[in-house]
Amino acid sequence: MRLDKYLKVSRLIKRRTLAKEVAENERILVNGKPAKPSKELKIGDEITIEFGNKDVTVRVVSLEQTLKKADAVTLYEFISETPKI
Repeated sequence: MRLDKYLKVSRLIKRRTLAKEVAENERILVNGKPAKPSKELKIGDEITIEFGNKDVTVRVVSLEQTLKKADAVTLYEFISETPKI
């Protein structure tokens, strides 16, 4: 599944266009490397998202195409959240 679609389906970022924009600005790392929106994800990949005031790292657990909002958290395993100083 594409990175931008995964971020939308998992509800880590609300809209796919926003996920695409964030990735194009190199604020998303997959396995420690900057990733384009079209990056194909695999189970086990680690995604780090640089939000304005914190960095969030998650591990891909599932690649479901569609899910209910309540089940979105089953797509990833939360690893860490580090505040920016």
